Amino acid sequence: MQQAYSTVVIENVYPELECGRYPVKREAGDELRVTADVFKEGHDKLAAAVLYRRHGEAEWSEEPMHFVDNDRWGGGVVLPENARYEYAVEAWADTFATWLDEARKKVADGQRIELELTEGRDLVEAARERSGDPKLAAVVEEYDREGYEDRLDLMLSDTVAAMMSEHPDRSHATRTRTFEVVADRERARYGAWYEMFHRSQGTVEGRSATFAEMEERLPDIASMGFDVVYLVPIHPIGHTNRKGKNNALTAAPGDPGSPYAIGSEQGGHKAVEPELGTLEDFRRFLGSVENHGMEVALDFAIQCSPDHPYLKEHPEWFKHRPDGSIKYAENPPKKYQDIVNVDFHSSDWEGLWREWLDVTLFWVEQGVKIFRVDNPHTKPFAFWEWLIRSVQDEHPEVIFLSEAFTRPKVMRHLAKLGFTQSYTYFTWRHGKQELTDYLTELTREWPSEYMRPNFFANTHDILPPILQFAGRPAFKQRLVLAATLSSTYGIYNGYELCENTPRGERGSTLYYQDSEVYEYKVRDWDAPGNIKDYVRRINLIRRENPALRYLKNLTFHTAWNDDVLFYAKEMEGNAVAVAVNLDPYEAKEVDLELPLELFGIAEDEDYVVEELISGTEIGGRGRVKHVYLQPESNVAEILRLRKL
Repeated sequence: MQQAYSTVVIENVYPELECGRYPVKREAGDELRVTADVFKEGHDKLAAAVLYRRHGEAEWSEEPMHFVDNDRWGGGVVLPENARYEYAVEAWADTFATWLDEARKKVADGQRIELELTEGRDLVEAARERSGDPKLAAVVEEYDREGYEDRLDLMLSDTVAAMMSEHPDRSHATRTRTFEVVADRERARYGAWYEMFHRSQGTVEGRSATFAEMEERLPDIASMGFDVVYLVPIHPIGHTNRKGKNNALTAAPGDPGSPYAIGSEQGGHKAVEPELGTLEDFRRFLGSVENHGMEVALDFAIQCSPDHPYLKEHPEWFKHRPDGSIKYAENPPKKYQDIVNVDFHSSDWEGLWREWLDVTLFWVEQGVKIFRVDNPHTKPFAFWEWLIRSVQDEHPEVIFLSEAFTRPKVMRHLAKLGFTQSYTYFTWRHGKQELTDYLTELTREWPSEYMRPNFFANTHDILPPILQFAGRPAFKQRLVLAATLSSTYGIYNGYELCENTPRGERGSTLYYQDSEVYEYKVRDWDAPGNIKDYVRRINLIRRENPALRYLKNLTFHTAWNDDVLFYAKEMEGNAVAVAVNLDPYEAKEVDLELPLELFGIAEDEDYVVEELISGTEIGGRGRVKHVYLQPESNVAEILRLRKL
């Protein structure tokens, strides 16, 4: 009776997320390493392969898996393009390998194996029938005309074994369910972001910069080494309940209002605020950004001013109160009187969802390939999963950053369902142990398979207490931490000027005083005390050292001081080690235990230590290096070792 089932068991496939419910993430060009437990009853030899194909393709490609230990098998496939891929593990009993192993053991024991050779010959003939391979036909012909000794040599040869491994009988193979992996472009993993608030880029008090004036700042931003220019919403701003300076309930004449109160008689989410210019001006700005080696990230905020055209065109997209009015947005005790929220569960929810997809694709068509999504955790998860996949099915190069400072599991879920990058708790992590624990979670535990952190040192909404109190040393410290712990990080404009005046009492608020969220602002971008040269140097070090362009290669190392964080990254022969004084007030002397193995240096070899920020060099030998980290002059050191 023909066997009608497979007895090979495949368990614990890695990586896979929620039993394959969500895709894991990689970048184009990466090798996806897949491991699994593979076994069956008895002593049969097994074989396994990783199957993979681009999503939507019919045919599978595959790469062999190899035994690791304890029934664990592993293999890898290269993901060549920015695309979504499917993969699976398939395993089968290798009948010929099992026969060969047993035959060789019997021969080694001195047994004559006439009958076994016939069985082996039948296996070769069956493989020939399956494959039509003329090389196997030649083996059968040679077998049939030779005597016992020659048959023995033929059938037990490595040559025949190699031929048979190319044509295994997989009719009863076990295959896992299909899993997904999204291979994003490199910018998903690596980049330095600069938040360029449009209304503070000009030189004239009392009005916004135009796109043309914003172009004039691009050389300065590019010279500091940034890769992404992030813009808050550029759409028309409503008039109803417009907020005044510092979030005042009443706007004074000439106050511009919050750019997050989107929509007016000038249009909605597909329109441009006239103060900035026209849609054509925006496209010209995009081209100028690209010419400076950067790209634009656009804020995608799903919320409306009471003046948004949607309220008249589609009143069914909004919830109405018992008196017929539409409730403004709230997050008690916070009130956003200038904003109303759409109802994702309205009777026309499908039309509403399609409209937001159209909005996204509209800006993609203009040339925007990155979206910073405002407060995604307040919208349905199913909506984001559908929208991101719909966009990326057509435009896989598009990147979505989740601006969700919310509960950990919610943040992670947003990353699972498709967001390319995520804001994180880095802004509030300061101590050595909490930074170590948090980065270990992001780089070594399950979130590393799907959650890419974007370490913003500050935002237009968040002025961390350490920046409020500790001055320039704190700005330098947090810059180095953000830029070297994570491969992607960002700052809000003004960071390079060390702006740190909060609204209200120091430490009691995270909001900036006189923020351009609510008013026009003119800055001197070269004001005394700026750290632009420091920012430029850190970003240059990132670009010159491939190890800093990755996240999961982070390792922590010993610094004999609780206020000094010491860590390293290595990739393809490039390695750097970073020591940061976490105390922005006091100097720290500390011995570091250098990870010599990352630099390919033996314990007894002499080497040179390059300090990359200052450009100084000093000779060394052995694992211990003494450093003196002063908040004002060298709050951090970035070290690179080379052999003498």
